[in-house]
Amino acid sequence: MWSHGVVGAIEPDPAVLTEVAARVAAEAADLVRTARADISAGRGVAVDTKTSDTDVVTAVDHDSERFVRRRLAELRPGDPVLGEEGGGEVGTESAEGSAAVTWVVDPIDGTVNFLYGFPVFAVSVAAQVGGVSVAGAVVEPVSGRRWTATRGAGAWLDGEPLRVSRPAGLDQALLATGFAYQVRRRARQARLMAGVLEHVRDIRRAGAASLDLCAVAAGWHDAYFEHGLNRWDWAAGALIAAEAGAVVSLPGEDPQLGADATLAASPAVASALRAVLVDCGAADV
Repeated sequence: MWSHGVVGAIEPDPAVLTEVAARVAAEAADLVRTARADISAGRGVAVDTKTSDTDVVTAVDHDSERFVRRRLAELRPGDPVLGEEGGGEVGTESAEGSAAVTWVVDPIDGTVNFLYGFPVFAVSVAAQVGGVSVAGAVVEPVSGRRWTATRGAGAWLDGEPLRVSRPAGLDQALLATGFAYQVRRRARQARLMAGVLEHVRDIRRAGAASLDLCAVAAGWHDAYFEHGLNRWDWAAGALIAAEAGAVVSLPGEDPQLGADATLAASPAVASALRAVLVDCGAADV
């Protein structure tokens, strides 16, 4: 039951935090799904831009984040929230010196897909302690799929445990990636992927980092690599991938891949893929 250990709970129990993340993400996904149906019915949506003319944010992004913040305030009063649209900071320690929980929220990951009606977008909610994800959920509004993970306890898709793939070699690996909104960086990323392409089975680009990371967890992709992700892009998805057995490197952890690079890969190809990325100039992207 959702109510057990949730309302009024303040202790950083990862299992309880996963329950909260899954509940709030699912509720926000219902809001997003309803809004998408309204758009499909011709009722439209207000759209603005952020870092470039192609980096969009909709009124639904803001509505979803406001909803998530309100629900977290009810279920986890006092916990800070870092959201893509509303900002915030990552907490480390509480005033009492115990580990504090910060919630990291992407109200719609894959906003361009959402705007176009391409059904690859999600709500991502993660709990972090000291900047490290300990619980997370990614919920797809269109399909209803719920991806969850608890640090040290595994990852699941709709309650079924997840394990990464075991490709025979890098040349048999399906790699997911993404591109920045800034034109010059997109061009550098494209050149990098052109070099990598000859070493892998193929490349996919779906447009939602959280779901790409979840796909690695499920074995639908063998690996995922991208520059330029923000914390809300990977906070839940990277935990889900890691708990399913993926080798994960987050921004700032591997300078040879680039200061803001994210890598998640099956252990069967992680080392080989990293070597190819380095050789192809990932650090310069």
